[in-house]
Formats: sequence, structure tokens, C-alpha cells
Amino acid sequence: MFQNKPLIALSCTSNHDPLPSRIISNPMAYSNAIAAGGGIPVYAPECLPTDYAEMCDGLLLTGGMDIDPTWFGEEVLNKSVELDALRDPYEFELCKAFLARKKPILAICRGFQLVNIALGGDLYQDLLAQMGYVHQNEGIRHPLYTEEGSVLHRLFGPVFRVNSTHHQAVRKLGRGLKVTGRSVEGIIESFESENPEQLIWGTQFHPERLTGVQWDDRTPDFAPYFAAFVDKVKEWAARK
Repeated sequence: MFQNKPLIALSCTSNHDPLPSRIISNPMAYSNAIAAGGGIPVYAPECLPTDYAEMCDGLLLTGGMDIDPTWFGEEVLNKSVELDALRDPYEFELCKAFLARKKPILAICRGFQLVNIALGGDLYQDLLAQMGYVHQNEGIRHPLYTEEGSVLHRLFGPVFRVNSTHHQAVRKLGRGLKVTGRSVEGIIESFESENPEQLIWGTQFHPERLTGVQWDDRTPDFAPYFAAFVDKVKEWAARK
């Protein structure tokens, strides 16, 4: 904590490209959403995962390219699977370091899939090939059906519209997670941890891109979601 604001580590894109024009990065929407919610975003580049887990009060696992399917025991299915394989080992270490300390985790898109795999789950590698459809267009707004008692249901109600840009999705759910929202096709779009001592909130869609804006009367501003997460992180830090 710093001046009563929790430090929240944000995972970043890979920095393994040898070209000097490529730098490690993190889209501004993530850090802005955390800052607006009352937290201090701290970029966590690809080193010292246990140090970040010790220093920071919570973790936001961000979006990005596909995770190498060897992490859940499969080979690459087809050419639609685009990897940032050198990012994977560090990010799994970072995730597991926060899990080991039972610190709160917010997971979005790739991060949603990564924490699911870290807890023993797996993925549909290509929804079009394996399920016959895909949510891959930034302009798509589709209904999300939430479970009563979940944070999304409490904040936004039983049905509202969200954004989806993914061609992969959670298939088998990881240990200790419960589904809290699905698309109309039944695809898992959100989950939470079952154990109240290990807070994990995750979404396949991108709430950070829906924060601070009102797209339409059926798509909520997700600022309250990030504020609620930051409040939970503060509660956890206060118990230390």
C-alpha cells in the first residue's frame, strides 16, 4: 500500500523481439481503469515474479496473444493460434506467485485463460474450428448472462452487453473456479474463485475498454467493477 492506495501489478506484452523498435508495453486502458478505481498500477515486466508478488497487493493479468497449448497438454491446432510463447513462462510464474500468497487476481482475456490453465483447466484453441462460431470483432456487443450472487450480477444485473474479440475460450474450468457468466452460445465469459480466501475475478471480454464510457443503454460502464476489485485488494492488504 502507498498512501492508502494498493499497488497492483500489471502483466505486459513480451519484450523478446530482437528489433530495437519493439519495447515492452501495456495498453493504457488497463492502467487507467486501475487508477480510476483507486489503485496504483505497477508494470511487471518479465523478471522477478516473486518480488512483484511480495511488493504488490494485487495482480491484473492482461490480454494479448494466444498461450502455447503445450501448457495444457496439446499441440497447436491450426494457423489461427498465434503465440507469444516466450511470454508464457514468466506470466505463469507471476500468476503462481500471487496464488501462493493468496493475493487478489483480476484476469482479462489472455489473463482469464492463463489463470484457468494455471489451475488445471484448458481451452478451446479455435472456436470456429471446434465450436462453429467466433467472437473476434471489436465492434461486437453480445449479451452476457450472469449468475446470481456473482460480482457482475450484483453490479450490472442478470443480462447486459459486453465486448468480445476472442477466437479461443475456456473449455474445462480450473480448480476452485466457478462460472459466473456465459454468452448465449454457452461459452464461459466470466468466473470467480470459490474460496473466499483467494479472490480471483476473471472475464473473457474486455471491461477495461468499457470503462469511463457509456456505449449504449445495454452496455454498462465498467468503472464500478474495477473500483470493486481495488476495494477488495485494499481489504486484503488491511488484513496483513
